[in-house]
Amino acid sequence: MPAGTLYRGREGMWSWVAHRVTGVLIFFFLFVHVLDTALVRVSPEAYDEVVATYKTPLVALLEYGLVAAILFHALNGLRVIAVDFWSKGARYQKQMLWSVMAVWFVLMVGALYPVLGHAVREVFGS
Repeated sequence: MPAGTLYRGREGMWSWVAHRVTGVLIFFFLFVHVLDTALVRVSPEAYDEVVATYKTPLVALLEYGLVAAILFHALNGLRVIAVDFWSKGARYQKQMLWSVMAVWFVLMVGALYPVLGHAVREVFGS
């Protein structure tokens, strides 16, 4: 590690990277969503085919990943706001990150059945 650098590969750096990556992934999803929704005006049949592919188990896994990205991005964004605007935010940023991760984990466990239940039934039967 170069002398004098602030980055040490710790939690703050990885949350910064994850925040940017999830932001880009969410933007990509929104871009694709706008494109596939616009397809209904061009060809309703093609739109129906695209929507039918969205009902596959693979896409259900991708939806679960989207939920994970949105939840992390939102919760970490609230943490970033707290670090920036709370006078003691920088002092407690590591504890807030671990709190964000705990809340994110609980919410992701709660999202398992609503998001992946259909896909599991489709793959393994009712």
